[in-house]
Amino acid sequence: MSQEKVDRYKQDKANRKQIMKKEKMERLAWKTGGYAVLLLLVGWIGFSAYGRFSANKVEEIKSYVVDTAAVDDYLDSLSEE
Repeated sequence: MSQEKVDRYKQDKANRKQIMKKEKMERLAWKTGGYAVLLLLVGWIGFSAYGRFSANKVEEIKSYVVDTAAVDDYLDSLSEE
């Protein structure tokens, strides 16, 4: 080994804790960013799917039919008397 390689190895060995700490923080940052992007993507897909499927659902309109002929006849008979 040349002296330059030996000096580089000694320097790397002396700074190993800082280098490993920096690499660990970088990995954590990449993982956190990846999870954040994944969460946003899943949320966006879910929101889009919900909007699309709920738009296709026809809302049921409830209506009632009441036959008021008997009431009308009764009221007419009261007003004639």
